[in-house]
Amino acid sequence: MTRAAWSENLLLSLEGFGEEGQIAASYLRTRKTYIGFWKVRKHVGAFWTFFGTIHFNSLHYSLQMNPADPRMLTLMIHEVKHLQQGFVTALSVYGELEAWQLQFRLYHQKTKAKMHPVIEKLLSLPLSWDRDMLKQAQVLMQDFAGKGYRADLLPLYPIGKEIRFRLFGKTP
Repeated sequence: MTRAAWSENLLLSLEGFGEEGQIAASYLRTRKTYIGFWKVRKHVGAFWTFFGTIHFNSLHYSLQMNPADPRMLTLMIHEVKHLQQGFVTALSVYGELEAWQLQFRLYHQKTKAKMHPVIEKLLSLPLSWDRDMLKQAQVLMQDFAGKGYRADLLPLYPIGKEIRFRLFGKTP
């Protein structure tokens, strides 16, 4: 199967994956988003680029995989959330927390699989501007994905808000 045919099957699967899947598929179709595969660090499942593309990590995913797999679909929804957020928010712990919570809530709603204890804790956190809570989320992400998942390099807030906090102590 070609990458283009596989991507089309993925979009069709997203459209049948409930409201969030429909929103993601519509976003990807409207922007004619390129979906591909690229080998990156083992702690990364997929990633978005500044060019608006999305790539699955070829260490874990390939064209031979079923494009209707809930893990792939929820990971794609996670990456689409980042494109919707814009790169400033996406490159923050706040943006990551929002995407992780969306991905894992959907995955567990659809599969009813037993939830990893770290993911349970992550999902219990409120999405807020509380810095201690965002630091906790940062630690939980690395506990789950491994230290190679570099959430520790991200600012807690989107960079403009982070700078304002550091200069003036103002929380968003």
